[in-house]
Amino acid sequence: MGISREQALECFRSEDLVGIGMEADAVRRRLNPEGVVSYAVACRVDCAALVSEGDPAEAKLKVARAAIAAAVENGATGVRLVGAVAMVPDELTWLEGALRELRRQFPQIWLEGPTAAEVVEMAARGGLGMREVIARLRDAGLNAIAGDGIGLGDSLGVSDWIEVHRAAHDLGMRTVAGMVFGISDTVEQRANFLGAVRRLQEETGGFAALVPMAAAAPGERELDGVTAVERLKTLAIARMLVDNVENVQADGIVAEMGGLKVLQTALRFGANDAGAVIVAGDGLRAGATEEDLRRIIRDAGFRPAERDAAYRAMMLS
Repeated sequence: MGISREQALECFRSEDLVGIGMEADAVRRRLNPEGVVSYAVACRVDCAALVSEGDPAEAKLKVARAAIAAAVENGATGVRLVGAVAMVPDELTWLEGALRELRRQFPQIWLEGPTAAEVVEMAARGGLGMREVIARLRDAGLNAIAGDGIGLGDSLGVSDWIEVHRAAHDLGMRTVAGMVFGISDTVEQRANFLGAVRRLQEETGGFAALVPMAAAAPGERELDGVTAVERLKTLAIARMLVDNVENVQADGIVAEMGGLKVLQTALRFGANDAGAVIVAGDGLRAGATEEDLRRIIRDAGFRPAERDAAYRAMMLS
């Protein structure tokens, strides 16, 4: 049984970072006693960024096909479609057709997207229920809605976010719970959101992973951003409060400065997944390499294992 909301708030207000980390590490050991830390090789295809507003919708699909093909060649097992519905008049119908074509060309790839906010928007524009939107996308070949984090002060609202994920779970999708923290949110909001995730998991069992995500620093000034202490503390508390979600991903709390060292420390603060090596649309790898991740996992005392986008372990290394 995870800690209560009240205990989570006590931890947020505590200065005993090491003690909190040790408690979270104990939860990780209980849930993952084999000492394995997983990671994935994935692709992020930003269709909106690669075509201009005046281009026809077919151009977006052409860009997506080429980018996915390059990523698959470089070992990607999952694809996150970003901006696929932007600037398309009848976005739901177009996305259905695009997913069917991508599924025919790449039958084994994990296709993820749109976000919960985009599902709500498509439902509102089409006068449809959120469940109907997700069902149509699933039937066209979508594996999961995107696990992008919700900002606790976002206009979408936690209740709408929860309803989108509940509908996805009811339709057989496994999703990822992302929480963006560090911009005008309170520790009470963080505890409330994590409690809502825990309750939905008790109801549906549909979350594959939880990803606390530190918000980007205002104006990209790291000195004004979320501190490493707050990142690690929030990660640890998330692990302790939501102990009914098997996987907690660490890369969402990583700072740009000293990022890999923060990531390595996070593996002792409750995380059992190091995130993904991103293969860009041109086939090049962006950010940390597989060698980087395997090295820091081993140096932290764990065995690295590549997984697929559905959080199924594939190979120990």
